[in-house]
Order: sequence, then structure tokens, then C-alpha cells
Amino acid sequence: MSDDWRMLYAVAADLTALRAFVSTRAAVLGLSEERTELLVLAVSELATNTLQHTGSGGEVTLRTDRGRLVCDVTDSAHDGGATPVLGRPMPPAGALRGRGLAIVEHICDEVETIVISGATRVRIHLDL
Repeated sequence: MSDDWRMLYAVAADLTALRAFVSTRAAVLGLSEERTELLVLAVSELATNTLQHTGSGGEVTLRTDRGRLVCDVTDSAHDGGATPVLGRPMPPAGALRGRGLAIVEHICDEVETIVISGATRVRIHLDL
């Protein structure tokens, strides 16, 4: 994959550039404006979770595959904590935390997680 479709992030200040990267690349890959906004929200939630729960940054990659935009958000140093659990219900309105992954699952067409060599990868799919 070309470096043009990959971005590293390390601190919260990188999130603005990450959102712009995802938005620009998704449009080039053919994702509609409305779906691009959903992708940017999903990636922002996942990257924020990486920064909050691992204490390190990660990498975002984008590509297309069989009529879908596929985006991987991979943390760079999994600290041995729990792998994100999919399929949980949306937390109640008064909850202070826990909505990020539920939102991602709700707005994306498919979400999968895997731990590879100590890093957690969340792969999200949106139909083009």
C-alpha cells in the first residue's frame, strides 16, 4: 500500500490532521460525502480510544476492496489490556464513557477487531 493511504498519529494534537487525511483520501477512493463524514467520525473515535487506553499512538490505513472502503486503525503498542469487545449495547444517556465503539459499530457496515503481534487492529468497512 502506498504511504499516501497511511498516516501515523501519536498525540491528541494529531487528530485534526488525521480527520483531514481520512476525509481527503476517502473522497479520492469514491466514498460519498455523507459516508465520508461517518468514516471520519468512526476513525476519530477509534484513534481517540487508542490514545486514551494505550498511552501511545497508532496508524490509519485506507483502501478499497470489492466495493467497500476498508479502514484499519491499529494501535502501535498494545499494553496487554482487553481487546475491544464488539456487540455491546449503547450505554445509557447518563454514562460518561463507553459510547465510542458502539457508535463505530452503528455507523459502519462491518467492524472487526484482532490482536496482531501485541497491537490491536480495528478494521471498519463502509460500502462505496
